[in-house]
Amino acid sequence: MSPTALRATPLNSLHRALGAKMVDFGGWDMPVQYSGVIDEHRTVRNAVGIFDVSHMGEIEIRGPEAAQLANFATTNDVGKLKIGQAHYSGLLYDHGGFVDDILVHKVAADHFFLCVNAANQEKDFERMRSINRFQAQVEFASERYAQLAVQGPKARAVVQKLTAVDLAAIKYYWFADGAVCGVPARIAHTGYTGEDGFELYVAPSQAERVWAEAMAAGAEFGIKPCGLGARNTLRLESAMALYGHEIDASISPLEAGLAWIVKFDKGDFAGRAALLRQKEAGVKRKLAGFEMRGRGIAREGYEIRIDGSPAGWVASGSPSPTLNKNIGLCYLPVERAQPGQAIQVIVRGQPVDAVTVEIPFYKRAK
Repeated sequence: MSPTALRATPLNSLHRALGAKMVDFGGWDMPVQYSGVIDEHRTVRNAVGIFDVSHMGEIEIRGPEAAQLANFATTNDVGKLKIGQAHYSGLLYDHGGFVDDILVHKVAADHFFLCVNAANQEKDFERMRSINRFQAQVEFASERYAQLAVQGPKARAVVQKLTAVDLAAIKYYWFADGAVCGVPARIAHTGYTGEDGFELYVAPSQAERVWAEAMAAGAEFGIKPCGLGARNTLRLESAMALYGHEIDASISPLEAGLAWIVKFDKGDFAGRAALLRQKEAGVKRKLAGFEMRGRGIAREGYEIRIDGSPAGWVASGSPSPTLNKNIGLCYLPVERAQPGQAIQVIVRGQPVDAVTVEIPFYKRAK
C-alpha cells in the first residue's frame, strides 16, 4: 500500500523553489526552515518574517443564532466581542478536555469566523455540528482561504505598504476586511510569535501574489521567509500553547494556565459542568515553565522527577535563541509548579538539573 499523499498549501512549489527543508507536519507538507531556525527566529524578534500558515483551518458560523452557537461551543464569552474583534478561546469535549484551541472573530452579529488548528479542522467541524441545536449554520471553509502571517517589529510597516486600510487603527486582536495587494483580504492583528504582526487571509489563488509583494515590501527591513521551526521556538518563548503538547483531550484549560479564557458567568457551554467540578475540587496538576541548569535539551515527553521520584513530564522544550538558554514547559503537581522548584529532567536516561521559572520566558517591549 502506498503512503497517503501529504496535503499541500497553495505555496508549496514556492517553498521548494526557495530551498526550504520540508517535513510532514500533521499530514501537511510544510517548510520547517529556510535559512535556519535560529536565523529566522531572530529575524522575527528583531525585524520581520513571513510564514505560510495556510494549513490552518477556517470554520464559519452564520445565522440568526450564530452568536448563541459560538458561545455555547466555546469557553470565552462571545457576547463581549464587538464587530471586528477577535479573541482566543477553547473548544472542549463534555469532560472538559480540549478538542482544540481557536481564534473567534466576530464579522457581524450573525457571522463568526473561526481559525482552528490544521490537524484538528475536520474534528472541530464535526464537534461544532454535533452540538449545534441553534438556528445557525456551520460551514467548513478551509478551502476558501490561504493564510500568511507577517510577524515582527516591522510587520506593520511592511503590510501597510500593501493596503490602504489604516493598520494603526486596528487594535491588537481586532481585524478589518479590505484589499491587500489589490485582492480581497481579512487583515487580523493577531499572531503566534509574541511579536507584533498580522495574519492575512486571502483566496488560495492569490497567495503567491501576496507573498511575493510582501517579500518585496519588506526587503528594506530584511524580511525573510520563516518555517515551522522558528514558529515553534517563538511561541515557546512566549509560552503560547501548542495543541498536542501543552493541551489535548486529556488536559483542561484550568490545568493549562488558561482559566482566563473560561467565562463561567456567561451561562452554559460545552464542558462547563466538568470544569466547574474540577474548579471546586481543585486542579491536581499545572503547566509550569522551566530552565535547564545542567547540560541537555528537554524534549516533549521526557520524564520529570522531584527528589528522585517521578513528578511530571515535559510538554515542550527547546533551546531559546533569544535567551540563549534551554527552556521548556512541563506539567507538575500544582503544589510543586511555583517558580523556584528544583526539578530534574531525564535526558537520554540521565537526570539533568533544572528549575521552574515564571512564564512567559519572553515579553516584547510595548
